[in-house]
Amino acid sequence: MLHHLEYLFQHYGYGVITTIVMLESMGLPLPAETLIISASLYCAATHRLEIQWVALAAVLGAVVGDNIGYLIGRKVGLPLLQKYGARIRLTPERLLLGRFLFRHHGSAIVFFGRFVALLRVFVALLAGANHMPWPRFMLFNALGGLCWAGGYATGAYYLGRKVTQVSGPASIALGAAVTVGLVISVIFLRRNEQRLTQQALREARMEAAAQQEAGPA
Repeated sequence: MLHHLEYLFQHYGYGVITTIVMLESMGLPLPAETLIISASLYCAATHRLEIQWVALAAVLGAVVGDNIGYLIGRKVGLPLLQKYGARIRLTPERLLLGRFLFRHHGSAIVFFGRFVALLRVFVALLAGANHMPWPRFMLFNALGGLCWAGGYATGAYYLGRKVTQVSGPASIALGAAVTVGLVISVIFLRRNEQRLTQQALREARMEAAAQQEAGPA
């Protein structure tokens, strides 16, 4: 895995970062977050890439990809997403959840959706399909992309530098502590993400059922 990433960085540089992040933001399930962190650590270890350009490439890919995803969602609309969305893992339940979240928390979902694996891939498509006003989408999309991509890139880079500056047993201990901390953080976030997703999905189903009952009346 590391060998393949090193090959990509050496031969395609910043372009591969922009491309992968852009494609994920458009709706393709790709490991953009992992790529950003790996590229930043590669910067810290080899100095063959510049961290400011890695961060800029990631932010650019996030913002451009989200805007393309928004346009696709706007043009395609909910009916086609309901019919074909499952092919890109946009299941009926996720569409229902997305409609519910955008009705109640549109701007916050665009911003914070960047940090949630389940939402990051689909947030732009759902924003367009739910006809979120583009200026508001663009503002929170840009802010979210800057904090997510820029934050992950610079955070991973400076953490990587600190690890490489420490030698001997202290380096091993620090690396182990960082790894354990990251694992605990991921487990915590995943568990809470699942819990909050299920809670929102229950509320979305109740709201949809209430609307169906009110419809014939």
